Amino acid sequence: MATHYFFWLAILALASSHSMASDPDSLQDFCVADRNSQVIVNGLVCKDPKQAQPADFFFPGLNQPGSTTNQLGSNVTLVSAANLPGLNTLGISVARLDFAPYGLIPPHYHPRATEILTLLEGTLYVGFVTSFPDFRLISKILKAGDVFVFPKGLVHFQFNQDGTKPAVSLSGLSSQNPGLVTVANAVFGSNPPIWDDVLAKAFQLDKKTVDGLQAKF
Repeated sequence: MATHYFFWLAILALASSHSMASDPDSLQDFCVADRNSQVIVNGLVCKDPKQAQPADFFFPGLNQPGSTTNQLGSNVTLVSAANLPGLNTLGISVARLDFAPYGLIPPHYHPRATEILTLLEGTLYVGFVTSFPDFRLISKILKAGDVFVFPKGLVHFQFNQDGTKPAVSLSGLSSQNPGLVTVANAVFGSNPPIWDDVLAKAFQLDKKTVDGLQAKF
């Protein structure tokens, strides 16, 4: 009996050690995205490394402000593997966030990335909400030079509460394709629409109000 016990214990140990023996990082110097490939993989197909050019690792103009002449008064300029091919497989991206006075990036979350924000100019009221069962708001008013982290998958927002000055921040994200789910758009602007009976009950609203919100989004 003891022999069988140690035999299976040894097998389990070998299986466990084998499952942990993997390559956590890229197996080559880089994997420049081949944006012309029709092959679908988890990420983007690599082009021949010998064909890599300096332009594959370069994105110009992040010093230029994005237009904030929209309903929310904000703009996000995202640099990801989609427009900087050299980021493919490296697990990072960066974004410039511009805010008009009272500009808002509404509650949203990134399904694939943690975000770290550095405020460059102005002030921002930022925060995120923890998951069930607490739904605790963690928030802070930031000044230039301050840094704030939004954990992966948690709903968060950024708001320029100053009605006289714009604000600018820079965010790093831990994915080459962080994704974006804006709460209001996802709930009231889905295609096809979620039944208004469902949303009316979920938000304790009458269906006429729900229909109005769906029309807006």
